Amino acid sequence: MFSSQLNPDQRDEAISLLSTESFDVLVIGGGVTGVGAALDAASRGLKVALIESQDLAAGTSSRSSKLIHGGLRYLEQYDFKLVREALHERELMVSSLSPHLVKPVGFLFPLTEKFKERTYVGAGLALYDALRGFQRALPWHKHIGQKQINEIAPSLRPDLITGAIKYFDAQVDDARHTMTIARTAARHGAVIATRVSAQSLLREGKRIVGVKAKDLVSGKIINITATATVMCAGIWSDELHANFDLKPGYGVTMSKGVHIVLPGSAIKSNAGIILKTPVSVLFLIPWADKWIVGTTDTPYTGDRAEPFASREDVQYILDQANRVLTPKISVDQIIGVYAGLRPLVANNKNSSTTKLSREHTVDRPAAGFVSVAGGKYTTYRVMAKDVIDRAVIELRAIKPESVTEKLPLVGADGYFALVQQVERLAETSGLDSQTITHLLNRYGSMISEILDLIIDNPKLAAKIDPELTYIKAEIHYAASHEGARTVDDVISRRTRIAFEAQDHGVHLAEAVSTIIGPVLGWSTKERKASVLAYEELVDRELEALDQLLEVNEDESINS
Repeated sequence: MFSSQLNPDQRDEAISLLSTESFDVLVIGGGVTGVGAALDAASRGLKVALIESQDLAAGTSSRSSKLIHGGLRYLEQYDFKLVREALHERELMVSSLSPHLVKPVGFLFPLTEKFKERTYVGAGLALYDALRGFQRALPWHKHIGQKQINEIAPSLRPDLITGAIKYFDAQVDDARHTMTIARTAARHGAVIATRVSAQSLLREGKRIVGVKAKDLVSGKIINITATATVMCAGIWSDELHANFDLKPGYGVTMSKGVHIVLPGSAIKSNAGIILKTPVSVLFLIPWADKWIVGTTDTPYTGDRAEPFASREDVQYILDQANRVLTPKISVDQIIGVYAGLRPLVANNKNSSTTKLSREHTVDRPAAGFVSVAGGKYTTYRVMAKDVIDRAVIELRAIKPESVTEKLPLVGADGYFALVQQVERLAETSGLDSQTITHLLNRYGSMISEILDLIIDNPKLAAKIDPELTYIKAEIHYAASHEGARTVDDVISRRTRIAFEAQDHGVHLAEAVSTIIGPVLGWSTKERKASVLAYEELVDRELEALDQLLEVNEDESINS
């Protein structure tokens, strides 16, 4: 059987296999759709490789709203197919595919008048519930009066909000979920290598037979041969199509989504809140002891690698949220800001991004080459299935159908039973029950691997920071099992310390490097370089944030 571990030894073996083996399918891109495609192909019994130029989920797949949802806004666009599809995927994730990672979360839809709005919104949410079919992993919506609203969400303005409708969607740590899909793909035989960049295509006549890639760690050039090359590049699709001298049947329009992170004390509510805005919707999302508030939906044409929020983005979020909140949230409460880019499939470059469909497109611009773009995080599995269905045709042989609808991610097996055993696990491990619950909701049944690390080294049971929930064993595990290769990988994606800690985790960078350094075989120089690289990254983000917030403060003073 194959191992799900992603670590330095695994990567060394992967690099060797990429240069010496030939594959049925080569996937370019380590976002959620790419790793989903690798899992879909590997679980069909195909010989699969995946390369990613940065870290798993380094781009859009770590910068979402952290929601698994059907998309209420798409009901108003009459996109019932997309909503039904997304709700089906949500139910699968919560109930069987990844219940350790995807959790139900309640939202309030505040109402400002008693009859007409309640009838309209209630009908929409009834349709939202009905479209999910007969599966019932999440409760039905329910109507709430003003008295209950005052108890559930004291921060909602009592002079404006007359009641609400509560409904349920689901929440996920997107970067962790993406990485877990990659580990599941590895568990089923996929060869996975990060920090490997596709430079050009290998051709035999008009047929694509693989890629010439560069190992960004060693600088070595590798020829990777495959019968079908599948590109899942998201916002990088247009650039890679151009680099590969291919003419796709679609273009990708980028839409920027910005979120702000606030302390838990900023908003008093026992549920999330969703607000309809003039152009979209705004979510106020509970995230442990923080709030994530967003998002925006604006056209973007800037740097794909480091999208930053503008002062207009942040002001828009504050203005929309403050329509219903008391006391109002303010600039000085913001802990962090992050921006992600949605890849929206477009035929007309002048289309407004708010009106473009979130449905995906599969394209075959050349023999042996297939790509997919568009879609939304929630429907990653369907996108992956569709692109592999098309790639299989390139193999010119009958191959099995997709089984990912029935394939739980690693850690899901036995999760529900372990949840019933929290107290016993706490007693036998010496950890408190809160920490055990935290670990179960990040690793599921793979908690045993974390506990084994602690048995070998009891010092790893200590928290990395008293103010955070992460223990040192998780930091070690990020490098030994989850493919983390830098301090940034650990702080930004294997944990979410980058936006959960006040200083973006800079004060923990040294401690993180000390834990992962031996696992990664670092010299003192390499360890210091990784710390410095993270500090410089945060400096760039803080400089942009400081300029952003200073401008907003000045505007607030002058207004």
